[in-house]
Amino acid sequence: MLKCLIIDDEPIAQKIIKGYLEDTPGLVLFGVCDNAIEAIEVLENHDLDIIFLDIEMPKLSGLSFLKTLEKAPETIITTAYREFAVEGFELSVADYLLKPYSFERFLKAVNKVKKRIEAENRMDKGSGADRPSYTYFKSGRKNVKVNYNEIVMIEGLSNYVKIHLNDNRILVVYERLSHLQKVLPYEKFARIHKSYIVSLEKIIKYGVDSVEVGEKEFTIGKSYKEKFLAKIKKLNP
Repeated sequence: MLKCLIIDDEPIAQKIIKGYLEDTPGLVLFGVCDNAIEAIEVLENHDLDIIFLDIEMPKLSGLSFLKTLEKAPETIITTAYREFAVEGFELSVADYLLKPYSFERFLKAVNKVKKRIEAENRMDKGSGADRPSYTYFKSGRKNVKVNYNEIVMIEGLSNYVKIHLNDNRILVVYERLSHLQKVLPYEKFARIHKSYIVSLEKIIKYGVDSVEVGEKEFTIGKSYKEKFLAKIKKLNP
């Protein structure tokens, strides 16, 4: 079941989406937020699959809210304002529903999200035998070859990352951490925090709240804990 969150300040809009969710197999309503500020706290503490997001809301608009997220769930915009569509798709939203929209149009958007999630899962869980043992990272003007087993951890810093390699080497790459999470082999790396990806084979110790990699200890973010511990358990039954 895909867990869904409604972020909308209009009670009627909330009611409509709730009804559509009840009639759609494979979806379950996790919760409802009246504004984006409430949603930030929810997403920090829970791993959700889809958000239905209004744009015009008090305190923080839907699009501004999306820009604050390092790792957003699949997003379906629900709004009465057509003029924000281009900006929405630039933020990689799955679909853009103009109010009022029909159940048929709602289903079309949901099916698009399901296909995106299925495609990402296939990519994440692809066989390690099908992957090369290295990749190239663009650092400065050069593409640098890095073997996956050289990577200890990756630290996200705004629009660039520091890739910590064996022998205390550091490679600076102008790429977002969320993009590297999709590129790196699922079976070799894990996102444990909004700012950290770690190599599973480099983990020395782990608990429910922290991971020790090399000589450093890192906190496991609340929104990443469930997936991380499930992955560790699956890889080490």
